[in-house]
Amino acid sequence: MNKYCGSNKSQIHPCFSNLGHNKYARMHLPVAPGCNIQCNYCNRKYDCLNESRPGVTSEILTPEQAFKKYLLVKEKIDDLTVIGFAGPGDTLANFDKVKKTVELIRQANKDIIFCLSTNGLMLPLYAQEIANIGISHVTVTINAVDPDLGALIYDEINYEGQKLTEKKGSKILLNNQLEGLDCLTGKGIVCKVNTVVIKGVNDHHIEEVVKTVKKYGAYKSNVMQLIPAQGTKFEDMPLVSNKEINNIRKKCSAYLSQMYHCRQCRADAIGLLSQDRSVEFRNICNSNFDKYK
Repeated sequence: MNKYCGSNKSQIHPCFSNLGHNKYARMHLPVAPGCNIQCNYCNRKYDCLNESRPGVTSEILTPEQAFKKYLLVKEKIDDLTVIGFAGPGDTLANFDKVKKTVELIRQANKDIIFCLSTNGLMLPLYAQEIANIGISHVTVTINAVDPDLGALIYDEINYEGQKLTEKKGSKILLNNQLEGLDCLTGKGIVCKVNTVVIKGVNDHHIEEVVKTVKKYGAYKSNVMQLIPAQGTKFEDMPLVSNKEINNIRKKCSAYLSQMYHCRQCRADAIGLLSQDRSVEFRNICNSNFDKYK
């Protein structure tokens, strides 16, 4: 019997527990380079050894390399409880690689918790398979529940062979995010919703996002500051202050539990949230870092 059953899984998942984030370690495996959305705040082609933000990694791993790296890391980190998939692209745009990695690791460790992060575009297609392979936690990034606002945030949506822009693409993305969230929570998968606060774009709209995702079964909300990335349309966007973020969180806590300890981690993060050890394990599988396509 898996010793990490039911609600206990969230208590030892550092991103879902408000108490356990300094006790339990996670490991992000960067097996998902491709993405199906271009957000106006995301640049996945730039890496700095000291930079920590979503979409950043120093290597791309095959499932076999990811499995080998997991075994090497597990030997040195006893409190490793979670294997996460957070890019550097979208996990569901690379689901075959994610699935293979899960299968390899599960053979070696039946107790490890698996989670993935996604923009949600392909959730209706993969929700059942996510449940089938034993992924228990999913984070969906939902930045707007108004397609007009979404059109300001997403430059391009690639869906079913079409490149969609503006409101048309934003509307399809939103519909799939909410449908997928509803499907996942209906299957007992614990879901967190990340929302990036972009000053002058959606900062007035975050409370509405949180109210909406609660209706679809979300377990926790993570309201995050925009990290302006070089080479993006939002690289010069003004920052939202910590005080403003916390005021938004306070309002949103009336609807969902809020995450206050997010570190907006790299796609290859390893260790406690407060102590990233990814540099220590960099390139131990001798894989080559390749620019994403």
